[in-house]
Amino acid sequence: MSGKYTIILAAGKGTRMKSKLYKVLHEVAGKPMVDHVLSQVELTHPDEVVTVVGHGAEAVEETLGNRSEFVIQEEQLGTGHAVLQAEALLGDKDGMTLIANGDTPLLTAETFEKLFAYHKDKGAKATILTATAPDPTGYGRIIRNDLGTVQKIVEQKDTTHEEAAVNEINTGVYCFDNKSLFSALHEVTNDNAQGEYYLTDVIEILKRRGDVVAAYRMKHFDESMGVNDRVALAAATKVMQQRINRTHMQNGVTLIDPENTYIDVDVKIGADTIVEPGVYLKGNTVIGEDCVIGAHSVLVDATIEDQVTITSQQLNIPSCIVVVMRVLMPTYGQILISVKKLISVTSSKSRMRQLVIAPRLAT
Repeated sequence: MSGKYTIILAAGKGTRMKSKLYKVLHEVAGKPMVDHVLSQVELTHPDEVVTVVGHGAEAVEETLGNRSEFVIQEEQLGTGHAVLQAEALLGDKDGMTLIANGDTPLLTAETFEKLFAYHKDKGAKATILTATAPDPTGYGRIIRNDLGTVQKIVEQKDTTHEEAAVNEINTGVYCFDNKSLFSALHEVTNDNAQGEYYLTDVIEILKRRGDVVAAYRMKHFDESMGVNDRVALAAATKVMQQRINRTHMQNGVTLIDPENTYIDVDVKIGADTIVEPGVYLKGNTVIGEDCVIGAHSVLVDATIEDQVTITSQQLNIPSCIVVVMRVLMPTYGQILISVKKLISVTSSKSRMRQLVIAPRLAT
């Protein structure tokens, strides 16, 4: 029986992030990048997901839990070598395998499903997810013949003047016939300047075998954005915020100033609620219908019932704020303290209530 599998590459250290935190665990809109990728993969209903980890393996495994299986790439010897680590779990299976990167938080399940469908429709052994880049500098180029058939992927440093002008780029996401993938990986060599085993070499190997190699061009280039430094992290966060805000507005929520409203990906907001400028809604906050969230409020993991208005008091604080602090204590371990500054909560019956959240210990 033919199955559907996914391999998520999450073994890179991410030195350009200049951070103690493992690269794929940096958050975009309140969720680690690799969690965004896995969440979208899960919507495609794969039979099995394998995440390749390396640096910071334990932290990634703790973040994703039992939603994925894990294999370790002990040495960073290239993307082809990384995928090969999953052979023990997937190598003998029939079906299609999606390969995605853990630092591409904007990719969607819809795009993955379209890639699967295109791959199957073309009867391909490999299908490359491509995009049209406004500026293709730095990306591998997709070179097609006069019939539109993929000939090869050429890296930036190896392009001719004519190839460098091509704006169709390789996003680093692929769909493979599973057995063909692992068979070809054993033919990949590290005969290159970096001494690494590249996944892109599998494309050439399959072409030499006479297999069909296809390329599906995705609609939105921004979706393919990979994050390698803090500048790209901020850019990805901006795109994700716009996507989240647009979805809430389409679902009946009024955002007075969407460009200055910051909502995490797992926040839920009921219809006919109004969110004023400068608001931060974080974590697993749930807001009911017909509410008003006053300007510059910050809610973290809060639950707000229907028909509630939140406004800031005239206190020595700039706004209504919910602050969550994590304190590490040598003797007692980690204590999670929730502190809520004074706010006014007005129901539809104009009753005033003062809310206090008591400290609670985190296990």
